Amino acid sequence: MHTLKNFNFDEETIYKNRWIIQFVLIVVPFMGSLDASIVNVVLPSIKKDLGINLSLSSLIVSSYIVTIATTIIIFGKLGDLKGKGRVFLYGIIVFIFGSFLCSISPNIVVLIISRIIQGVGASIVMANNQGLTAIVFPPNERGRALGMSGSAVALGSILGPALGGFITTYLSWHFIFLINIPIGIIAFIVGYKTLPGRNSTSDIKLDKSGAFIFFVCIFILFSSLLLSQDFGFNNLYVGLGFLVVFILLFLFIRFENKLEEPMLNTSLFKIKSLCLNLVCAFIFYFISSSINLIIPFYLTDILNYSQAEISAIILVNPLVMFFIAPLSGYLSDKIGPKKVTLTGIFIIICSMFLMIQFNENTSRLFLVSSLFIFGFASGTFNSPNTTLVMSTVPAKDLGITGSINSLIRNLGMASGTSISTSILYHQMSKLAGYKVKDIVYGSFVYGMKSVFVVLLIFSFVSFIISNIDRKINNY
Repeated sequence: MHTLKNFNFDEETIYKNRWIIQFVLIVVPFMGSLDASIVNVVLPSIKKDLGINLSLSSLIVSSYIVTIATTIIIFGKLGDLKGKGRVFLYGIIVFIFGSFLCSISPNIVVLIISRIIQGVGASIVMANNQGLTAIVFPPNERGRALGMSGSAVALGSILGPALGGFITTYLSWHFIFLINIPIGIIAFIVGYKTLPGRNSTSDIKLDKSGAFIFFVCIFILFSSLLLSQDFGFNNLYVGLGFLVVFILLFLFIRFENKLEEPMLNTSLFKIKSLCLNLVCAFIFYFISSSINLIIPFYLTDILNYSQAEISAIILVNPLVMFFIAPLSGYLSDKIGPKKVTLTGIFIIICSMFLMIQFNENTSRLFLVSSLFIFGFASGTFNSPNTTLVMSTVPAKDLGITGSINSLIRNLGMASGTSISTSILYHQMSKLAGYKVKDIVYGSFVYGMKSVFVVLLIFSFVSFIISNIDRKINNY
């Protein structure tokens, strides 16, 4: 019987099995997306069943997110050293085990610990997913493959709320975690038989000191961003957190530059195209998370839509992404990813111009059309930009690059949520003439428009950066 350590395939076999492998590389991000969207929907049920307050229930979500963010670079490096396919399969096992523990959790302490374990599994998988895609698919098919992965994530977001509602209506919330287990087992079996990159590619050991410093740095960074949502960026502890992050990051870079085999090869950031496309990715996820945060409040507190109407409208973005992402990936393979990426950013700019027009009397047609256009832009931008990121580095650094890209995504989402919340409340307070701590009808639209103006400026910045990259590399 073959073991995970020595089981491997030649290039011809990998290419022949590429679409079977793609099933595994699609199913796992689908599970992660489904799990995230389901958990958000059933939080009230978990809160009531476990007898906890809102603050503790929010830890069910944040513990998962912070775990992924703090460990993803480490697992990306492990994938480069020990074999991406091998590490990926272990990630599936950990995710299944964490899901099982979540499903039998009797109290909030066990549930949060289980969510951390589940987050470790998700982190391992996410850190090596894009690197495996780059190995398995040749450049002329890579965009399509990444586009399909994007569609899987969108589909998970679409199915999550509906499935979560069904489960909480007819079954216990525990079952939202149980559904990961059969899907995960199937993915593991197929992956065990087909995934490449199972051999250790190096005898080099992981830089444990660098990994620890980076872990602490990212943990404090994300904790500070989460705290800023409640206390604002002018809070003493939030400010101290960012100061500590800056010091640790400075020490980390100095320390890593002295090593022959660092955990994070900082010379990667000398690749201009990599840095420019990562900045564009950060801006996109910053914009996306800001919109996802503000729109539900706008629909609920300003337009007074019912829960059913809100659910249907929120589905517009992921639904459009589901259909557009594979098409944009296919198109990027045909005409080049940079042209498609620039088109996506341009459409984002157009959607921001539309959203700035939102007010207390916005028609449903205008609202849905604006979100449709943003969903179209998201599906157009995402997979070609990922293709550009993964195409700029040597094969030996694909794992760490994929995990950096995933970290940038999470950092963009966390920053977007925190900063847009701060802008929203600051502007509402400014108009109201006192410090606002909740949604105020007369001030919300003013604050929302201010956020969208900032997002529009960021969109223009992203377009300029992407054009600079096009000129540098003659795309």
